[in-house]
Amino acid sequence: MWVWQLVLAVGFGIGSAVVPFMNAEAYVLALGATHALNPVVAAIGVSIGQTIGKVGMFLAVRYRPGYAARKTKKEPRPVNLDTRWGRFVQWNRDLTKRLLDAMSDSRWGAPVTLLSAFVGIPPLYGVALIGGASRMRTVVFTLSVLVGRSGRFILLALGVGLF
Repeated sequence: MWVWQLVLAVGFGIGSAVVPFMNAEAYVLALGATHALNPVVAAIGVSIGQTIGKVGMFLAVRYRPGYAARKTKKEPRPVNLDTRWGRFVQWNRDLTKRLLDAMSDSRWGAPVTLLSAFVGIPPLYGVALIGGASRMRTVVFTLSVLVGRSGRFILLALGVGLF
């Protein structure tokens, strides 16, 4: 009986990983509150599904067409820093470079991903996209997301299941 619950939860987890309005937390909380399914099995299934979906996004960014050809270091077009738009564009470029460097660094990539998967800050959707563009290893990303999501959803399921 728990096998179909797990399959259903994995399917919902994959969908909720790529479609932002499908809320995995609400799914786990609702199952824990109604006891319609085993909340821990559902939490594990949603965690596995979310991991599959986020790794899919990670790999889609990493292996997008033309990505390997663009790895050459060409200079971006200069911007006019006297205008508000030019300053915004430069700020965005600097921020993106810092985020990519942080996610590529072995000291920061896994902890940021783990924190994002467990707490939700920064949003895991964005971390998956930035992680795919960085030099972060796929195995590190996958394990960080799986551990963080499993902890989050199991705690939610057990917390609601007590009432």
